[in-house]
Amino acid sequence: MSDLKYLSHYPPALLLQVRTLLDEGRLGSWLRQKYPDRHDIATDKALYQFVADLKQRYLKNAPLPSKVLYDNRQHPLKGTLGTNTTISRVQGGKLKSKSEIRIAALFRELPLPFLEMIVVHELSHLKEKDHGKAFYQLCVHMLPDYHQLEFDLRLWLTWRESQPDDDASIIPNGNK
Repeated sequence: MSDLKYLSHYPPALLLQVRTLLDEGRLGSWLRQKYPDRHDIATDKALYQFVADLKQRYLKNAPLPSKVLYDNRQHPLKGTLGTNTTISRVQGGKLKSKSEIRIAALFRELPLPFLEMIVVHELSHLKEKDHGKAFYQLCVHMLPDYHQLEFDLRLWLTWRESQPDDDASIIPNGNK
């Protein structure tokens, strides 16, 4: 089951279930049934507003990132879902800090829960830099089913990677 690289740390019994769904060609349709709709957050401006709304709701004291955008250079199948970077500069006699969130452009096409999951993950880095217990508690505070969505996204990545390049839709049984 080494081809299930996105799921490598999950229990063997669960990996067997995933392998069975993949072998029977049912994983894509199961994902499509569970997450049937795409979202309409297609522009960087809409993404910025979406992130700002979530930040304001859950992280009122954290600074709003100066830039939020979809990034074509980040690709989930190559290991990058999103990034949160902070740049510090000396301006005059003051140290100015700006943060930036970049989300892989592929998330434009995925269902809203997957976009929410990655945005919550990146927003959590505004408060907690490392992936520790406090980080994941903050993720769950903002999105109670965070862990299930992360697992389902890993399933989607596994399904997507198993598809021949010419057959792989963004959404299982959907359009490219």
